[in-house]
Amino acid sequence: MTAPTCTPHASWIGEGLLALAVGGPDAVRIESLAEALGVTKGGFYWHFDDRRALLEEMLDTWERVMVDDVIERVEAERGDARAKLRRLFMLGSSVGDLMKIELAIRDWARRDKAVAKRLRGVDNRRMEYMRSLFGSFCPDEEEVEVRCLLAFSLFIGGHFIAADHGPRSRADVMKVALRRLEA
Repeated sequence: MTAPTCTPHASWIGEGLLALAVGGPDAVRIESLAEALGVTKGGFYWHFDDRRALLEEMLDTWERVMVDDVIERVEAERGDARAKLRRLFMLGSSVGDLMKIELAIRDWARRDKAVAKRLRGVDNRRMEYMRSLFGSFCPDEEEVEVRCLLAFSLFIGGHFIAADHGPRSRADVMKVALRRLEA
């Protein structure tokens, strides 16, 4: 007889993040996740004490993927701060489905103080990293802060803007905006 297979820990987290992206934290239900994974909910308790533990690990994963992994990828290649900013902006524009999770977490943070605190910490880490990059070629601290805020606003806010840009594509306008930020 073969031993029963256990649904991987990461599968529960991944499915939880997908549910969060679609329906917010209330959609992250153990029964629903088990159904989506094609398993019984009993397997959940091999990995997590309770739903709250899953939610915490989902936030840990989001932070690792959207901050730690991004910074690691940007820093892995050679280049000056401007080159690193271009890589950062490129990675930021290619997050695709991860942006749905990002926006769901931001919405969740509006109703949950602990998540809001966590989000503030993540955003502060992102801003610190950008400050280090902008600060390496821009000596004015106020200018560095403005550039960081504008860049971060483009990353988050750009997904909410539905405006057309005349004959230009959104990607073309973003490229020009980002070139101006790194000038």
